[in-house]
Amino acid sequence: MFDDLFMAFWETEERRWPIRSKNPAKAVTGSAESAHSRQRQGIIGSNTGSAREAEKDARNFSGASAVERFRKVDFSEISQADVAELERLSRQLVRRMSYRLARRLRAQRRRGTVDFRRTFRRSICHGGELLDLRYKRRKNERSKLVILLDVSDSMNPYSFFLLKFAFALGKRSKEIRSFVFSTLLLEVSEMLRTRRMSDALRKLAKTTTAWAGGTKIGGSLHEFNLRHASALSSRQTIFLVLSDGWDTGEPADLAAELKRIRRRVRKLIWLNPLLGLEDYQPATRGIRAALPYIDVFAPAHNLESLLALEAHLDWR
Repeated sequence: MFDDLFMAFWETEERRWPIRSKNPAKAVTGSAESAHSRQRQGIIGSNTGSAREAEKDARNFSGASAVERFRKVDFSEISQADVAELERLSRQLVRRMSYRLARRLRAQRRRGTVDFRRTFRRSICHGGELLDLRYKRRKNERSKLVILLDVSDSMNPYSFFLLKFAFALGKRSKEIRSFVFSTLLLEVSEMLRTRRMSDALRKLAKTTTAWAGGTKIGGSLHEFNLRHASALSSRQTIFLVLSDGWDTGEPADLAAELKRIRRRVRKLIWLNPLLGLEDYQPATRGIRAALPYIDVFAPAHNLESLLALEAHLDWR
């Protein structure tokens, strides 16, 4: 049955199946009718094939145009009617990206110095033949990604989509740790590992974090350095901040905390949704104070900009 099912699924929707019957005569009749029906469909199809192909090409073109539009549209300009379609596309594309990144996190270098003791022991299974070389190497620390997402009032048009982005990445690996902040810092790594995003949002809604309030980036970074930096910061850590840079604290405090973080991690990335604006200039005091310690300063205003992050996450 596999060949028939395969052809039915991939070739045409018009194909019909003979109904199985306990009566052999009826089964034969059904098969003959089915064959006759397929023959008629082939004749009719030959006359209308070009029209169907044209219609299919039009649908494909329309679908490709929609994908391109949704990749480039600013999150803050999404209409309510388009939210569901953008979410569907973003889940599909970000899931692929997160899968590739997770695989990269798990990949490890196989070669090293040959471990003769373990190799000879393993060769006993093969009659003394050295078919399976074993290696020893210095144990490397696993790569980590730390995400800090700004959920303050100025980030309202973007934070929901960025939170979904962090949700998709966090589900793939325990080496990704996620935090949200406004005036306070809250780790949400376990909340974002739920099966559905709706479950994660319900859990987040019950927290006491000041959602859509003011922003204290420097204070939140200070809390991270005080409580989490020793465990999560290393030369294998990529530190990612998703924020527009509007800070009610002192720029000197923000600079000091970023400097401490930058000394301990391999790369510091700051994604700013406002970079998607044509006339944007990093003029706020917070961003000016932060720029000297940022390795990658890039936009995060649409789906395309988030997918471009993959190029900067050079885990090894």
